[in-house]
Amino acid sequence: MCEPNDLESVSSDDDRRADVEAVVRFREDHGLDWIVDVHTHFMPKRVMDKVWAYFDSAGPLTGVVWPIQYRHDEDVRLDRLRSYGVQAFTSMIYPHRPDMAAWLNQWAVEFAARNPDCLHTSTFYPEPDAPGYVAAALTAGTRVFKSHIQVGDYDPNDPLLDGVWGQIQDAGVPVVIHCGSGPAPGRFTGPDRIEKLMARYPRLPLIVAHMGMPEYNAFLDLAGRYESVLLDTTMAFTDFIGDMAPSDPADSARLRDLGDRILFGSDFPNIPYPYVHALDAVARLDIGDDWVRAVCHDNAVRVFGL
Repeated sequence: MCEPNDLESVSSDDDRRADVEAVVRFREDHGLDWIVDVHTHFMPKRVMDKVWAYFDSAGPLTGVVWPIQYRHDEDVRLDRLRSYGVQAFTSMIYPHRPDMAAWLNQWAVEFAARNPDCLHTSTFYPEPDAPGYVAAALTAGTRVFKSHIQVGDYDPNDPLLDGVWGQIQDAGVPVVIHCGSGPAPGRFTGPDRIEKLMARYPRLPLIVAHMGMPEYNAFLDLAGRYESVLLDTTMAFTDFIGDMAPSDPADSARLRDLGDRILFGSDFPNIPYPYVHALDAVARLDIGDDWVRAVCHDNAVRVFGL
């Protein structure tokens, strides 16, 4: 006879197996050997715990009930991504105050060293020493930066960042930037400030997180004007976000035309639905398997030289 704890373990194993098999079936159905996920979160434990507590409280930057689907220890989360067939992923870190970014960057160096399938991720904040620690991150081999305009509550055109954007443009290292006004607007979110930033640094390689939701059209326009601007699919097109930030079906032609500039992102583990739903949301746009393969793998392979 099974003890109660044994039954819980069996159920957990069954759930994990079904979760992984759903993603594997997606890959098989769309001819994907591997997936590259450019928007996943790995952070120091105490930081991740605070992030999860914020989601649990339905804080003002989320505004809705947001159950974390993959609230597991770090090693379990890593195993889950690899079981899905995720070839490369990121450790999206971001500060919400000064004197935090350099410490996060040091943690990220060690995390990437332990996990070579992680694209070494760094971050920054508008503060006097930002150019120095960004230079150190580039020297250490960072592959991608994260900028969170909403949580950081800063203007991307803050003069304290002038020495940051110039270095990043020259290095050609992409920045995943949460600059759209969803799920809740911030003081400095929206396309206007990014338009101003790109006018100053026209070769700056930005990956607009969440397709810039809810200002999808404006950020697609921006990508149409600047070849270095890309977008990630994180949470866009999903059922969860549909009521808050619905996309326009008429944008399908534009998504097809920009098919080499769109990258798959999931927001794993901080998502309120199974991982496969993020993939299904991309596929059900019905733009074609070639487009799905480009978004979920090929474009990121090209951008990051994998």
